This record gives sequence, structure tokens and C-alpha cells, in this order.
Amino acid sequence: MILDHLDVPIVLAPMAGGPSTPELTAAVAEAGGFGQLAAGYLSAADTAARITATRAATAEPFGVNLFVPGPATPAADLADYLAELGADHELGDARFDTDDWDAKLDLLVADPVAAVSFTFGCPSAAEIARLHAVGSEVWVTVTAPGEARVAVDAGADVLIAQGAEAGGHRASFVDRPADDATDPLGLLALLQLLAAAADRPLVATGGIATGAGIAAALAAGAAAAQLGTVFLRCPEAGTNPVHRTAITADTPTMLTRAFTGRRARGLRNRFLLEHTATAPAGYPEIHYATAPLRAAARAAGNADEVNLWAGQTHALAPEAPAGDLVRTLAAETKTALEKALSRRIQCC
Repeated sequence: MILDHLDVPIVLAPMAGGPSTPELTAAVAEAGGFGQLAAGYLSAADTAARITATRAATAEPFGVNLFVPGPATPAADLADYLAELGADHELGDARFDTDDWDAKLDLLVADPVAAVSFTFGCPSAAEIARLHAVGSEVWVTVTAPGEARVAVDAGADVLIAQGAEAGGHRASFVDRPADDATDPLGLLALLQLLAAAADRPLVATGGIATGAGIAAALAAGAAAAQLGTVFLRCPEAGTNPVHRTAITADTPTMLTRAFTGRRARGLRNRFLLEHTATAPAGYPEIHYATAPLRAAARAAGNADEVNLWAGQTHALAPEAPAGDLVRTLAAETKTALEKALSRRIQCC
């Protein structure tokens, strides 16, 4: 099991759409953590190139993350929102695709990596068996005990527990507006529920930006902590300048479907505030429709029309090389655990 051999209990979150790079993945791996490459939005050919580049930068094991495709959204469900956005913006084609799912799976069977992690759902038992047959562990991101049971039944080796505090897309297997009235589980609650529901190692993610946060996750039963937002300002990350600057401010975050049609946590800005209430569940169609306006905003330095994905502790992200950050976090974690253990606890 990969988690049993890490020098430090830190996993790099796979941040699709730009921040994830071979350089960042390799730097975290070289510092003793476990790096992951994000393959979301990439073709199988581009994914293969990034795997090759990562291997050129490190001999340490690393993982690749895939998006599990869902069903297409009926055009009628998108029409009102697209008309709303189209009144003020040039939109792209609101198309559906599977994110090159089959070709990426074939690639990872032909050219295995240490672990393949999944977001937005769970692969089938047969697909997991294909990855197991070539020696890859399978990690599935879950947000609730029911999802964990599905993943365990399918053969997942590790569960990534994503709390509500996490930046970027919610990893929920199904994204339904009808569920919005129910608060998503915070990380501490989720870890306790998963420990009781599923006999699998847990990787905790969501709002973790310090060694104290990692220590808390370990104390709650996690084998490691997965961090994403805290790495956005590292020089190895491919974070665009608008995003890199925005996360330094103490701006509140919120969940929205406005940019992609799938619930995600980002910094509040004008676009998010104006369109969250009317945005439908329609991923990846809305993602493709808003791609041109987001690209134009990034080019113009306009933070009000960019999806500024960030977790709730984003303001704590330092500007530091990824390897140095991993080492600092590891030292902080050790100190926090020692401090916690030194507290006198009396019991009857």
C-alpha cells in the first residue's frame, strides 16, 4: 500500500485546469509526499505526455486522476441559463463529452502508474480490476458514506474523503440541485462516518493548509492528508496569475454551479454572485459554454469572471517552492501531534 511507505503523510490534490503540472507532482514526490497528476480536461495523448514528463523529473511513485463521466444534460435544461449568459457574453459550444475516458483508461493499463484516483464517481468493478491487474492502486474520492460503500463494493483500495471545505469541484457521484438543501458534510464529520462505514484507508481533503490541520486529520483516522489550494502559489504550479493573486486576499468562498454546471467551491466574485442562483446542473456542457468568457477574463486580468477555485483556508497558502512547503508542513505536523499528545487528559 502506497500510504504505508510515504515519508510524510501528504498527498498532492490533482487540480485540473492548469495548476497541476509534472513539475509540481514531481516536487511533492521528491519531498516525500505522494504527487498526483490531474488528467481532467486533457486528451489521452496529453495525459501520456505529462506522465512521461513527470517520470523524467522523479523516480518516485505518483498517481493520475481521472474524471468519471456522467450522463449528458438535456438541452432544454440548459436553455434559460445559456440565454441569460449569452445576453452579455460570447459563449462556447455547450457540448457533452466523456473526457476521453476510454482512451485514458487504456493508456493507464498500457502504461501503469502507482495509483489511479477518480473524481465525480466510481469506475466499474471491471474497470478497477483492469487497473489492479497491472499493479495500480485505485483511489476513489467520496463525499458521503453511501458513496464509500459503492466504492468499496467495486474494489477501491483507498477512499479520499472530501469535506465541504475543499476548493474546486465537489466530487459527489451525482450532482443534484435537489440535494442543495442538505449541507454537505464537513471533513471531520465525514472522516468519523467513513471510519464506521468502510474498512479502507482514508485520505482526508478539504480546508487543510497547515501542519496542525494535517495532524487533526490523522488524529481523526486518516492515513494521510490531501492538499490542493495550499500549493497554488508554488512556482511549480501552473496557476494563472489572476488566480494566484486572488487567493492571497481574505475573500469568502461559496459553492456554485455558475461556471461549470457542477457544484464547486471558489472565491466570491461578481460572476459567481450574479449567476449562482440560476445556474443549472449541467456538467460538462456549462463548462464548455463558459470557457471563452473565462479565458478572456484571465487574459484581461479580470478576476470577476474567472472561476477562482479555492478551499476555505486559501488565505494561508504561502509563496514557496513545493518541496520546501512539504518539508515545512511535515515539521509542523510532527510538532502539532507532539503538542496534542503532551496534553494531560484525565479520565475516570
